[in-house]
Amino acid sequence: MLDLRSIREDPKPARAALARRGAAEALDELLGLDERRREVLPQVEERRARQNRASEQIAAAKRSGEDAEPLIAQMRQVSSEVKELEAELAEVEAKRDELLSKLPNLPEPEAPEGLTEDDAVVLREVGERPQFEFEIRDHLDLGLANGWIEMEKAGEASGSRFAYLLGDLVLVELALVRLAIELVGGEGFVPVVPPVLVREGPLYGTGFFPGEREMIYEIPRDDLFLVGTSEVSLAALHADEILGAEALPHRYAGLSTCFRREAGAAGKDTRGIFRVHQFDKVEMFSFVRPDESGSEHEHLLAIQERILQALEIPYRVVDIAAGDLGAAAARKFDCEAWIPSQERYREVTSCSNTTDYQARRLGVRFRPEPQAQPLHPHTLNGTAVAVGRTLIALLENRQRPDGSVDLPSALRDAGAPARIGGSA
Repeated sequence: MLDLRSIREDPKPARAALARRGAAEALDELLGLDERRREVLPQVEERRARQNRASEQIAAAKRSGEDAEPLIAQMRQVSSEVKELEAELAEVEAKRDELLSKLPNLPEPEAPEGLTEDDAVVLREVGERPQFEFEIRDHLDLGLANGWIEMEKAGEASGSRFAYLLGDLVLVELALVRLAIELVGGEGFVPVVPPVLVREGPLYGTGFFPGEREMIYEIPRDDLFLVGTSEVSLAALHADEILGAEALPHRYAGLSTCFRREAGAAGKDTRGIFRVHQFDKVEMFSFVRPDESGSEHEHLLAIQERILQALEIPYRVVDIAAGDLGAAAARKFDCEAWIPSQERYREVTSCSNTTDYQARRLGVRFRPEPQAQPLHPHTLNGTAVAVGRTLIALLENRQRPDGSVDLPSALRDAGAPARIGGSA
């Protein structure tokens, strides 16, 4: 949530920033509602004071035997005015708060211009794309040939965009998770297995509600929702708390299954396990002092690159355009792995600096000094490993002519075999 007080004092920077996201008009509407609220509120308070004075005068008149009817008529008129003004105030506040909840974060000045994924700026490419002297297979062909992926039975059991992972591919997943947890643990991230069912509050607090509600699975009977990322649960870990400055940074690594409805993705990436409703992920999440969020963002990105380099996967880093950022993000970097069967890079990790947007909505604060006024920390999130998409990149980039897949030493050290699958 944006800081309405600071925007009210000087709206120009916020208006210019939101214009980069196509939301400047909404800000002007918000400020108009806020101004009307500040006009109506003193009118309500003044008439309530008149009501109180009239009540005292009526009581005094009755005690002294004077005619109180003129005062009673006056109070009725004031009461009617109060009801009308209170109704308008409630309506204005509701509209203002709803609009404020929908406004996205202010993009950082360094975020590239543009409104779509095509406007992202490539920062660097790392690793050599493999050159194959045989006809390559995509990850689904490899998975079906080796008995690692079962889509048809998953479709019968659960519907489209679900899969069974079987055999050696499960061992690779476990090794991926272990590699990620151990690496980020060495960087001070506390491993967490968080709840994957949450109430509405954490989804609102992290900025997924109201804008992305259609992407979230809901369990109406219990007023619960399935998270699309453990970022939601990790952010809520300190909701409505005041943290000591000495406790920052707080860093967590959440291991969870994630669920996404993929609403609006009909016909997009329907083959294989690239875009599915259920997947496993290790997610990094940080609470830091505001002056440290820029360096923390670079730190998260560096960890993501270390993992991809350890897996020996060719990738590139892109800086996402301001108009293509999620609601909470002020800046976001994606790492995109090379997918040979598609002959293009595809997103496998992302990391976002959400500044104080989530902390403000969640009520997370910290004291910079023992007696100082509490401030909102900055929060950041980043994928350590999204298992399904990382498996795709591993299988396709490291396949051999016989359908087997060689695995990098980092995964072998984490418990995976040296090679999986293949035929004589």
